[in-house]
Amino acid sequence: MSIKTEIRQLKASLPDSVTLVAVSKFHPAENIKEAYEAGQRIFGESRVQELRAKEEILPKDIEWHFIGTLQRNKVKYIVPFISMIHSIDNAKLLSEVNQEAAKQNRIVDVLLQFHIASEETKHGLTIEECTDILNNDGIRFLTNVRIRGVMGMATFTNDEAVVRKEFQTLKGYFDTLKNNYFKEISSFNEISMGMSDDYPIAIEEGSTMIRVGSKIFGARTI
Repeated sequence: MSIKTEIRQLKASLPDSVTLVAVSKFHPAENIKEAYEAGQRIFGESRVQELRAKEEILPKDIEWHFIGTLQRNKVKYIVPFISMIHSIDNAKLLSEVNQEAAKQNRIVDVLLQFHIASEETKHGLTIEECTDILNNDGIRFLTNVRIRGVMGMATFTNDEAVVRKEFQTLKGYFDTLKNNYFKEISSFNEISMGMSDDYPIAIEEGSTMIRVGSKIFGARTI
């Protein structure tokens, strides 16, 4: 099945409340163009150098989402154009994004990444670490970042009960943060969870944004 067909069928199957991020990392610009021609505008990348190269040659109305581990010294390279960063997992990174966004006179949307999986290789905050960040008085001075919600990756397993429980945990974190810190802030409304293998479960558990790569683009080509 072609990329265009996959995109159209997938988008047609999604509730209106769910945003599709087409994960284009490791796939060439030609494949992104095909998805673009099918109407997809939001793409996710996880490597700064690869993202910059693609951003330079692809249409300027693409909304680029950064979904990988982000080093502070590379923030400056993506802040001029990035639409959303999904992977904020410490206070220093959040501050760095704010500082670089201020230089560009931009407000950058970000998500707080939580560690919800049993796999230690996955990154993210604990709820305690997150509340420590949000309780810090200095956060009110970070006027060039807008915290939009949460992100998390479930364990890579065929055990649906495990995956479902982890997604429920992330939804619980979102609800806690919404009630305690963002009650009056309507823009805190995103739960980024669910990938090619588990996005239907994620949607059932409250996801507003899914990150789908292999289902659209197939196996990696670069």
